[in-house]
Amino acid sequence: MTRLAAALAAALLLAAPLAAWAAGNAYLLALGTRAAVFALAAVSLQFVVGFAGLVSLGHAAFLGIGAYALLMLGGAGLDETLVSLPVAVLAGALFAWPTGWVALRTRGVTFLMITLAFGQMAYFVAEALADYGGDDGMPLDRAPPLAGTALLAQPVAFHLFVLLLLAAAIAAARLLGASRFGRVLRAARQDAGRVAALGFDVTRVRLIAYVAAGAAGALAGWLLAVTTGFVSPALLDWRVAGQLLVMVILGGVAAPEGAAAGAVGLVLAEEALSAASEHGRIALGALLLGAALLRLRLRAPAR
Repeated sequence: MTRLAAALAAALLLAAPLAAWAAGNAYLLALGTRAAVFALAAVSLQFVVGFAGLVSLGHAAFLGIGAYALLMLGGAGLDETLVSLPVAVLAGALFAWPTGWVALRTRGVTFLMITLAFGQMAYFVAEALADYGGDDGMPLDRAPPLAGTALLAQPVAFHLFVLLLLAAAIAAARLLGASRFGRVLRAARQDAGRVAALGFDVTRVRLIAYVAAGAAGALAGWLLAVTTGFVSPALLDWRVAGQLLVMVILGGVAAPEGAAAGAVGLVLAEEALSAASEHGRIALGALLLGAALLRLRLRAPAR
């Protein structure tokens, strides 16, 4: 089912430019791009949830850091993509390193709450940035140039750029998961004490995974800022982190492509139900509940 869902999600994302052209509706392409960006964010979260067993409610902070990096470096007279994109990724990693070092001293619900606390701290810092709109946020003047060109300002080119980064993120997650590092990470999820007894530094391995996920989350935030043309503290809110966690669970925590499929499905379902009725969120909640029950049913052992 995960492979089927991933294949369907990939087909929808690849067909978005053609669908927008055929329907004469550019919003279909923008919707597909936004779904692809959230898929990348979900893949970054799946890396720590699925491989390391670390359920975080502060992942939205990385998205916000990436978005604000672009906002702050915009109009600096530099090639904003080649400068702000690496800075965003580095800033996400630098935020993940100390916060992850503290959070990884805990386990279970305590880890969940500490990541939530760090995420909300980042949210309130963003609210205090009066020069960048405060709690109202601030729009971007334009899409950042790439190598002196306005390539990312072209919707189709930017959509393909996002898909390329999404594919690279999924491939990197799978390669890391299959590597010696990934095997140690998964083994520590099952029995950290036994892995430590074999001579591995479990906290160090988990911290590296957390930092990598933070860097990838900041990359997704940078892309989301370009997609929406707007940056605000709402991007760092715990509800966004909860939404990302739902995407990962919906698609399955075992594989990065499953998390990507869950993100695409949730974004498209939310858009379709909201357009169909003003009570679309109620229907979305019922749909998510049904999907969760179906997944439990499929995972239940046969009698």
